[in-house]
Amino acid sequence: MKKIRLNHYISLSGISSRRKADKLIKLGLVEVNGKIITKLGTVINNNDLVKLNGEKIQIEEKVYLLINKPKGFVTTTKDQLNRKTVMSLIPNHLKKYKLFPVGRLDRNTTGMLLITNDGTITEKLTHPKYHVQKIYCVLLNKQISSDELEKIRKGEIYLKEGRVKVNFIRVKRNKKKIEIGLCVGWNRIVKRIFKKLNYKVIHLDRINFGGFTKKFIKRGIWMQVSHKKIKEILEKNFLYEKKNNYN
Repeated sequence: MKKIRLNHYISLSGISSRRKADKLIKLGLVEVNGKIITKLGTVINNNDLVKLNGEKIQIEEKVYLLINKPKGFVTTTKDQLNRKTVMSLIPNHLKKYKLFPVGRLDRNTTGMLLITNDGTITEKLTHPKYHVQKIYCVLLNKQISSDELEKIRKGEIYLKEGRVKVNFIRVKRNKKKIEIGLCVGWNRIVKRIFKKLNYKVIHLDRINFGGFTKKFIKRGIWMQVSHKKIKEILEKNFLYEKKNNYN
């Protein structure tokens, strides 16, 4: 028998991240061997009977899919408006797993997306404390001036959440195509940066997300990768804790 923290067990079941698992525990929604557990940090055996809201949960095999998201798909598992979701791009044989998209891309934004059932990896890629870089390729409706590029580069753009800091910004062809890297995860941030300067984003493509790249993946196509490969990419990007409880 292997000892494991309860929030980690819930995370490995594909239900949520460890942080969200703690909230479920505090709400009294989790029971182990018939006993409701509310104490954070509780350690259990990996063969204990764990239930959430009365339903048995168990550790799943971890699945990682890299997808080059096309336009017209929403980044959710289900959509109340019956719009196409990125989950419809997943092959049927993988739908038995509790997969979910990591982070968000709006409906008309294309590019790099990770879909997994690994709550721990999800937290490392989305929690602000890890400062995960996202790189976007932006096509504007008109050429951008050198002065306005400098404003973005120097962090002189302010949105309602505060000052926008970018890791880099560089001009591609004809000053309409921009590449920008940033760690800030505010909603629709790239489009809002350029809107602040009176530019319209014609097309937005995420080309890199925390070291994961859509290179060699055609639009609308998925590629399954191993846990080993995920670990290598995250270690390279200083996001993976070498001493962890799951392998």
